Amino acid sequence: MRQNRTAWFFLSPSLIILFIVGLVPFFYILYVGFFDWNAFSLQKGMHYAGLENYRRLVFDQPFINSLLLTFRFAVYAILVQLVIGYALANLLATDFPGKWFFRVIHTIPLMVAPLAVGATWRLLTIPGFGPVPFYLDRWFDFEYSISANASQAFWTTVIMDVWHWTPFVTLTMLAGLTALPREPLEQALVDGANRLQVFWYVKVPLLRPIILSTVFIRLMDALRTVDEVWMLTGGGPAAATRYTGLYIWRIVFPKTDYGYGSAMSLLTLYFTILISWLLYTAIGQQRRGER
Repeated sequence: MRQNRTAWFFLSPSLIILFIVGLVPFFYILYVGFFDWNAFSLQKGMHYAGLENYRRLVFDQPFINSLLLTFRFAVYAILVQLVIGYALANLLATDFPGKWFFRVIHTIPLMVAPLAVGATWRLLTIPGFGPVPFYLDRWFDFEYSISANASQAFWTTVIMDVWHWTPFVTLTMLAGLTALPREPLEQALVDGANRLQVFWYVKVPLLRPIILSTVFIRLMDALRTVDEVWMLTGGGPAAATRYTGLYIWRIVFPKTDYGYGSAMSLLTLYFTILISWLLYTAIGQQRRGER
């Protein structure tokens, strides 16, 4: 009993902070979601609306489009990060001259704040000023403008996210590759398997928990991306990069529709928790299968 009280005593500061920072805002947003509240309207105060805000969500096509666009962005970005991260992890798992220097340079993007990342990429891609459109036009005769071309804007946000978060994927993959047992790999080579077969039938099954855990973390981050994309494109052109976080921001701040914004936030949180739960369940089943 004394040990339990001591453990709860040391855990209490973290639990209190979690309650204040996490649970209190959640229940407040849940409460606001049932009201029609615009702080700058002629009708002051909060007016009970029941499930009206959630009914609006079902017919809000721009919001649904932003959800689909966010999932598309997350899928493309995470897939590319997994491929590049695994390749770089294999490279870092071997010895070569200057390996320590490459490791340091490779992890620098993780140290940069998201706002700074978006601002830097904005400077790199401004037509008539940035080096990216200048050299694409000079060397390949390719007109590049994220302020006018929706497809270019979307893929630029994907590339920016890949540049920022691939080092994290590399580090997790490197940890997984370093911890792999050597016996199955050596046995597969002795049995005549080629590199592709060793990768697909030996390494991938052994790395599956690491891959799922990495996807779990990166998916939660990608679904709530706001600051980087806001600095780079502002959600444009039109709504080409208006991901869910940016759409909610436009409802809550410029339009000051707090009730509807709370409802959108809760629905987005629900989808994020649902997808995260599915991945978490897959990770748990994988670990139980290994036992």
